[in-house]
Amino acid sequence: MKELTEQQILSLAPNAAAAANGKKISQKGNFVKLERSADDTFYMGECTGSGKSNYVTSADYINEASPVFRCSCPSRQFPCKHSLGLMYEMLANKTFNICEIPDDIQKKREKKQAKGDKANGVEKPESEMTEEEKKKAEKKQAAAAKASKSAKTKKLKKQLEGLDLAEKMVNDLMSAGLGTMGGAALNTYQELSKQLGDYYLPGPQKLCNRLIIEITAFQKDNNESHYDDAIDALEKLWSLIKKSRQYLNGKLENDNVELEDSLLYEELGGIWKLSELEAIGRSKKDANLAQLSFWVTYDEAGKQYIDTGCWADLDSGEIYLNYNYRPVKSLKYIKQTDTVFGVAKVPSAAFYPGEGNLRVRWEGAQIRDLTRDDCCKLRSFAITSVKQEAKAIKNILKNAMAQPMLIKLVAFKQIGKISEGFALVDASGDTILLGDMPLLEETIVRLSMLPDSSLLNDQVLLAAFYYDRNTRRLLAQPLSIITEENIIRLLY
Repeated sequence: MKELTEQQILSLAPNAAAAANGKKISQKGNFVKLERSADDTFYMGECTGSGKSNYVTSADYINEASPVFRCSCPSRQFPCKHSLGLMYEMLANKTFNICEIPDDIQKKREKKQAKGDKANGVEKPESEMTEEEKKKAEKKQAAAAKASKSAKTKKLKKQLEGLDLAEKMVNDLMSAGLGTMGGAALNTYQELSKQLGDYYLPGPQKLCNRLIIEITAFQKDNNESHYDDAIDALEKLWSLIKKSRQYLNGKLENDNVELEDSLLYEELGGIWKLSELEAIGRSKKDANLAQLSFWVTYDEAGKQYIDTGCWADLDSGEIYLNYNYRPVKSLKYIKQTDTVFGVAKVPSAAFYPGEGNLRVRWEGAQIRDLTRDDCCKLRSFAITSVKQEAKAIKNILKNAMAQPMLIKLVAFKQIGKISEGFALVDASGDTILLGDMPLLEETIVRLSMLPDSSLLNDQVLLAAFYYDRNTRRLLAQPLSIITEENIIRLLY
């Protein structure tokens, strides 16, 4: 019998309401028939519902990290409440009679496997091919490679043309000043931003949008912070243009249009596939990742919501970020992710190029409960001296291509109030002021709401370090407190 936890069920549910309804179905005893295969890869249940006939629902665990759920009900949610109810039956250790795997399920498995093989370029083994089939396959591969290289070269040249437009805009603004963006001229810059999308330049386009947003806001309220943010966006855009031009020209000169382990690939319109990240060596098998924090932000420049999970590798202590992008125009099609109070057992985790807290991504994972040993491991990875780490943190944050914050685990002696607010004191007596970042929900106020004052002494803090322009200081926003028993989230 397969063992499940409620956390695993909740992580698979499309929303909390569906999970709650599935639990009710199980608790009310609506299942009149329960069966499973002898190898524990297939579970099936017959459940009474609102229709005349019972609903037949199943869970296929042939790929344990990414189970497939099917149900005869008309719901468009996957898994539906009946499938979730079936998992709650498994959780409750109900009796499942042994059955054979249905023929239609076997055929669907074979069809899915064949589709996956085709997507991964797996064809008939060469040993099984005739000479004629071998020649056709070689000819097909050569033609596909030639067409792919031609398309990639064309795209690189198109991106260089777009960088010319972006560079001209930056030069004009540097000469005439940001004040010239106002009025009727703003429409010109908005049109230019749209054009950058046609040139496969999402990175420069996003910075251009951010520049327009800040200047528009400054003209409405004359708040200097908007002007400062506009200058920051302009500086980053200029830096990205220079680095991108050098990167693209180098690829064309070397006749190298293939994927590279470079952050610029994604900034310039590239979309990484998990298989591609694995091919360049940016992956890890059998990773155990503990989620430490979770938040949702709105990216006005990109017109999208971003669900962000902060994870720690229980083997190395590295802190990673997992993103789920939800464009406003596609909100009804993309499921919002949610907090995971546990550890994800990931068969293969892929890491994006960059520095600082790298982006991590995977397909399919099993969620288990967080244990005391996990918490002790997390605490062992914490830095002990803020002063020693400060210089390295500042150097990463100075990079125009870097994220605006760097997240680390920090061991502290005490967190307490001072005249400027809250401050963290490490074992050496060095301090760092705590503050709330402009992009994140406020958490400082929650330090005063903790139920146990001992949480502010001799613990480990998950902190987001950032540079505060107003005070011209490195500050840290508290995200979670890791004790020997649990993770206390201030942002979740």
